[in-house]
Amino acid sequence: MRTKLIVGNWKMNGSRAVNAGLLEGIVAGLDGARAEAAVCVPAPYLQQCQDVLTGTPVAWGAQDVSVHACGAYTGEICASMLAEFACRYVIVGHSERRAYHRESSELVAQKARAVLAEGMTPIVCVGETLAQRDAGETVAVVGGQLGAVLELLEPAQVAQLVVAYEPVWAIGTGKNATPAMAQEVHAALREQLRARNQDAAPTVRILYGGSMKPENARELLAQPDIDGGLIGGAALKARDFLAIIHAA
Repeated sequence: MRTKLIVGNWKMNGSRAVNAGLLEGIVAGLDGARAEAAVCVPAPYLQQCQDVLTGTPVAWGAQDVSVHACGAYTGEICASMLAEFACRYVIVGHSERRAYHRESSELVAQKARAVLAEGMTPIVCVGETLAQRDAGETVAVVGGQLGAVLELLEPAQVAQLVVAYEPVWAIGTGKNATPAMAQEVHAALREQLRARNQDAAPTVRILYGGSMKPENARELLAQPDIDGGLIGGAALKARDFLAIIHAA
């Protein structure tokens, strides 16, 4: 049985004062929740997360990483730096990074490998645009994105991944895939994982990342291959984030 995982992606939001209230509210409201919870925050707030969340059930992580080791790469943050803040997770390949920063699937694969090399867990994001979905290309697109990662890693490393399916057309738009639509893609991704590592595929958690909210979380999370959520806007309100955690 895969334990559900709910990860908050704060994106470029937060302040020290706001973060303190949010983190303390999440910890206080867990109340025996059986799902695992984590927050992935802007790099300047990793120390604050470490200070507040150490010793609690809530894990923390980063939203991106450099493919390079430490050195002459101004503005970049290498994996070993993130590891110093005891990050458990690092998001790689988010659709906003792919679109706004022109990150290729090959670059995303290199980032996943860098994260694994430092003992952290990459959350590998895949997803299609509305035009690609309308053209019937969803499985081919997300399969190509995940395939680039699987090709670069050793089969044994597959077990250390978390995958997040985030239909681009459902992020921040108020739209979301129906549970059946999401399940279809999640099942295809699990079959792809199985082809690379048959033993690991049943244990790898595949999260849904397309506008999961308290109102739709329970139905989405009831699907057999949806193992949690990568939560955007709802992760910025303790009450909403906790409602999703408890739905899981």
